[in-house]
Amino acid sequence: MMNLLDLTSTVAVVTGGSSGIGLATVELLLQSGAAVAFCGRDEKRLRDAEAGLRARFPTARLFAAACNVLEAADMQRFAADTEAALGTASILVNNAGQGRVSTFADTADQAWTEELHLKFFSVIHPTRAFLPQLKRSASAPGTADQRSAAIVCVNSLLAEQPEPHMVATSAARAGIKNLVRSMATEFAPAGVRVNGILVGLIESGQWRRRFEARENRALDWDAWTGELAARKRIPLGRLGLPQEAARAIVFLATSLSSYTTGSHIDISGGLSHHA
Repeated sequence: MMNLLDLTSTVAVVTGGSSGIGLATVELLLQSGAAVAFCGRDEKRLRDAEAGLRARFPTARLFAAACNVLEAADMQRFAADTEAALGTASILVNNAGQGRVSTFADTADQAWTEELHLKFFSVIHPTRAFLPQLKRSASAPGTADQRSAAIVCVNSLLAEQPEPHMVATSAARAGIKNLVRSMATEFAPAGVRVNGILVGLIESGQWRRRFEARENRALDWDAWTGELAARKRIPLGRLGLPQEAARAIVFLATSLSSYTTGSHIDISGGLSHHA
């Protein structure tokens, strides 16, 4: 167990928090003492995650709500309910949206619209809803490094290193990287920092399903993912863990990175070709 710092007076919010990187982030924040609100679209998955967290952290201050980040009204309601249940948020982790496999030739106009809408508004709606709380947190008494609020956006290495078979997602991810920088500049005078992470191949339900459908049944998980990492030319030779992404998120969300804004941390095992 990793205890980075004392967050007992902190209220954090994680979208897409019922699985994967989002759930790992919720766990790490709770472990560090934060009160945490998280949301997800799938009611059953959300409640299963909540039950597991309450079993592991029986004294934790935790709030879970089923809602859709693409619905502005859902996010406004989630923000109000979070403040009523836990207090004023000082951390927002925007973590939602899967990738779309498609090339330029086979991506229809509607698919472009859906992908750009998903990637941008999964950041825009939660940020709009929680920004007033973040600004209030940033104006609370204390030194500059203690009182700053933070937004962290979970993004993909595709933002810098696009793949031709994921053309729409790559373009949208690049736009979100730019949006992070723009928000960081705009929100800085109010004391709200904005940063992001760029993830490569991270263990997930999607990769587990592909493993279950593998042709070579003799390969176990480690061997199969090792072969995958070799094909993808990942220098560290494996897929990343959700917990490894969560550690970077918590770093960017807290006073550990109090003088950092408008930046991104690469979580790709060396897959990035960019300095």
